[in-house]
Amino acid sequence: IGCNYRGSGKSEGQDEFGGKDINDVTILPEVLKEVEGADTEKIGMYGWSRGAMMTYIALTKMDNIKVAVAGAGKSDLTEMDPGRSGFEKNVYAQLIPDYWENKEEELKKRSLVHIMDEFPKDVPILILHGNADWRVKSTESLKAAMAFEEYRIPYRMIIFEGGDHGIREFKEKRFNETMDWFRRFLKTNESLPNMELHGR
Repeated sequence: IGCNYRGSGKSEGQDEFGGKDINDVTILPEVLKEVEGADTEKIGMYGWSRGAMMTYIALTKMDNIKVAVAGAGKSDLTEMDPGRSGFEKNVYAQLIPDYWENKEEELKKRSLVHIMDEFPKDVPILILHGNADWRVKSTESLKAAMAFEEYRIPYRMIIFEGGDHGIREFKEKRFNETMDWFRRFLKTNESLPNMELHGR
């Protein structure tokens, strides 16, 4: 199940790029209860690019997601990419309310690395990125992995060599890795990995 964020397409409301529109994601489990045959005890979340950012934020506000996949997403919006100089003016400033007055605070609210204290430790997350992605550099996923390392959150990261923003060069591999991740933690109920430092 998915949604158009408020203000997109013909939907009502204003897209706030990770502001109040996050409620359009967090409400989805309630919608699932109306879908015959949907197992609302086993919900996985998948987000790509902007959706990866939304996934990171949503996971700090939800307790009914069992597993997640995040692809090609920014983990720190406070760091601007000089290669996309118009993005701040044409996206952030256009969508985020009172952007210029509260820029740092609003960007931190939407940045994984600044909200790690609120992130669940029991949702295994798969991070996917192509290292030839010009839209979102793969270093954003490396930052996410470093944050998960520090907070001992179960994760796996796959960087696809030469992959673009959608990792189109490895479409089948990307799909299989995603499905395997969901299968492990939703279908076969695999236990969470032991994140305590251990071994000889």
